[in-house]
Amino acid sequence: MMQEVNYILHLNAVFKLFQEDGRLNPTHISLYLALFQLWNHHRFRGSFHVNREDVMKLSKIGSKSTYHKCLRELHNYKYLIYEPSHNPFKGSKIKMLKFSSREGGNLLESDKQIDSNPTVPYSRQVVGQVVDLGVPNQGQALVPSNKHIQTNKNSFKLTKPKNENEVLEFFKKEKWPEMEAQKFYNHYQSIGWKIGGKIKIENWHASAKNWMLKADEIKQEKQVSHLRDNSNIPPLGEPKGANNLHTTRNKNYNQPL
Repeated sequence: MMQEVNYILHLNAVFKLFQEDGRLNPTHISLYLALFQLWNHHRFRGSFHVNREDVMKLSKIGSKSTYHKCLRELHNYKYLIYEPSHNPFKGSKIKMLKFSSREGGNLLESDKQIDSNPTVPYSRQVVGQVVDLGVPNQGQALVPSNKHIQTNKNSFKLTKPKNENEVLEFFKKEKWPEMEAQKFYNHYQSIGWKIGGKIKIENWHASAKNWMLKADEIKQEKQVSHLRDNSNIPPLGEPKGANNLHTTRNKNYNQPL
């Protein structure tokens, strides 16, 4: 017969234990609540597989060592049963224990069956729960569902070209000078394909376009500077800057002022 878990009574009982258990810290509680949420998604099955990355994200735990330490301690403290898989392609198995609640010092009628293990206070393992077909990965947890999305995203990233020929082909396709392609490749190859030597390039095609925009700006500035300099070239034999005043050479002093 299917056994159900009373969400509120379970949490009331387990929070009561948390309050009295001096061994626990906030990380233990956060991890337990994350696992409880996953247990709820799996319709309180007797056991379910979990993915470490998903649980760490849900419980806001940033360290793998902290995650494993707290999970082992929750197992040792009899809050759950943890069966590590030691396999990166298979999630670890978690068996949550159902904690009963008391009213007036007596167990509720629905929670009179207590686990025979005296080290587990008012707990029993829930078995035979209905599987929610709307929840994925209720059997063995493999690679997390967002892994293939991340892989697809990474496949479109162009962090750096395979070789110099790829850069030359790209510049040729865009009808840019071959010399600029060589400058571009040698520059970023020397700094490890990082912007400013610090930030990793996400798309070297975009960096190449910025490179050419900058090259065109420099070219235009040189042309303007060259024209400005040529307009101020003095006649042969005169020092530079002789015509700065732009005055006429042949003056008629007979004209009245």
